[in-house]
Amino acid sequence: MQITKVLAGIAVRDLDQAKRWYEVFFARPVDAEPMSGLAEWHTPGGVLQLVVDEQRAGGSLVTVWVPDARSALADLASRGGPDVELDDVTSDKVLFARLADPDGNAVTVVQVREGVTL
Repeated sequence: MQITKVLAGIAVRDLDQAKRWYEVFFARPVDAEPMSGLAEWHTPGGVLQLVVDEQRAGGSLVTVWVPDARSALADLASRGGPDVELDDVTSDKVLFARLADPDGNAVTVVQVREGVTL
């Protein structure tokens, strides 16, 4: 199977509240709102989509890969986002930090360690 792009869906209760949080996370406004109850951010590797689904809200998880996790997390905190610690001990392959959005969905920021190929 040849995959050209991935769409990650995050279930949320309150779309406006979630959009505000992810606008801080991505450092930019939503890219598209193709229909009611749906908001999207487009990246070179795929699409992150917020979808209103009260029953599933808080149970989603997504991992985003960044070239420099320390810088990405510092930038996020400077924009009013959560101030989280980078875990550089648990894995010899990656550095990572776990965040939670307002619904409790898990968002993990990952950087592959220098010299490691995954």
